[in-house]
Amino acid sequence: MGTQGSPVKSYDYLLKFLLVGDSDVGKGEILDSLQDGSAESPYAYSSGIDYKTTTILLDGRRVKLELWDTSGQGRFCTIFRSYSRGAQGILLVYDITNRWSFDGIDRWIREIDEHAPGVPRILVGNRLHLAFKRQVPTEQARAYAEKNGMTFFEVSPLCNFNVIESFTELSRIVLMRHGMEKFWRPNRVFSLQDLCCRAIVSCTPVHLIDKLPLPVAIKSHLKSFSMANGMNAVMMHGRSYSLASAAGGSKGNSLKRSKSIRPPQSPPQNCTRNNCKIS
Repeated sequence: MGTQGSPVKSYDYLLKFLLVGDSDVGKGEILDSLQDGSAESPYAYSSGIDYKTTTILLDGRRVKLELWDTSGQGRFCTIFRSYSRGAQGILLVYDITNRWSFDGIDRWIREIDEHAPGVPRILVGNRLHLAFKRQVPTEQARAYAEKNGMTFFEVSPLCNFNVIESFTELSRIVLMRHGMEKFWRPNRVFSLQDLCCRAIVSCTPVHLIDKLPLPVAIKSHLKSFSMANGMNAVMMHGRSYSLASAAGGSKGNSLKRSKSIRPPQSPPQNCTRNNCKIS
């Protein structure tokens, strides 16, 4: 990871990713689906290697990716070993319509563990648009990824589905490993349902939720949300109000309310003091 020196930087971070997998699993299709960036290799030779760059936006940070497609043929294994030394992330790609390509992931994991140990990796099932020819069940691939500590995606370059998302997630994992998680920890996006519940519960005491003109199921969900998120104490007219204070302090509050402040009375008519007379 680094930031290459240039007069005008067009990115904040530079990452190098490898796409590995058996031949004809569609790694080139994934690269071809990326519209931006350069497809020219920065090196003089590119035999057995496809190269492309792209820039993604990760929580307001521009991340430039150098993507290297290593051929799955055995004669290019030495090239993979050479390029894997500087890799910061690896995408293990298989074809969901080819069972043999999924079984070959074990061999690629052994290669990675030997030549690029500790490099973050994700598992990518390609050609989701051919799901009617599926030979690898999604549940089996997801369980395999969890067993090996990897994030799992199924992508379709033809439909432009989950391609950028897979690169973005791998970039997030790499940057978090380098201590950059502070950039997006506060940027958690709540669902619309959570936002609505938070807005209602923040200005309504729990015991008054039942009086809202809402369906019973929604009221029950609001109360559960309030209790789960510790929001049963809200601000009412500038005071902290909660169920405990409503139950335990009702007597004291009633006594306080009984002591109403009386307006000042006019002085008696037979007062002899001059400063008490109303002119």
